[in-house]
Amino acid sequence: MDQPIILNEHNKQEYPPMHTAEHILNATMVKMFGCPRSRNAHIERKKSKCDYLLQTCPTTEEVTAIENRVNEVIGQHLDVTIEYVDRDHIPAEVDLSKLPEDASETLRLVRIGDYDTCACVGAHVQNTSEIAPFKIISHDFTDGTWRVRFKLQEQ
Repeated sequence: MDQPIILNEHNKQEYPPMHTAEHILNATMVKMFGCPRSRNAHIERKKSKCDYLLQTCPTTEEVTAIENRVNEVIGQHLDVTIEYVDRDHIPAEVDLSKLPEDASETLRLVRIGDYDTCACVGAHVQNTSEIAPFKIISHDFTDGTWRVRFKLQEQ
């Protein structure tokens, strides 16, 4: 008989479309700027924010490109799947730097098509078609941190 999967407790119930959009934004930032995933994130239903460590503030054109790329990925109607793996079988592209020290031996990987794979215990949509268009509503840059605020344009 298989052993039960034991994961760390999760202290918050996210709004799945926004939380999944945050994963897509994180992957987009990593791909476009070579930076780590967000250093801090505050994800809410109406609007959210993420902080990224960058050398310079993205230009207006780059901000537009980020928004366009996130929407392009959302529009691909990618399946969002869950996989459980032990720590010895974590794909190389998965960043574990933000895992708590007491994280379980078994990790839950969330895959958004082949665009992103992340260890996460939060709630997500089943397909990116469930996410409304993504809109960057403001951003600022201070001391190497780019803070971006965004929302989903619910219909």
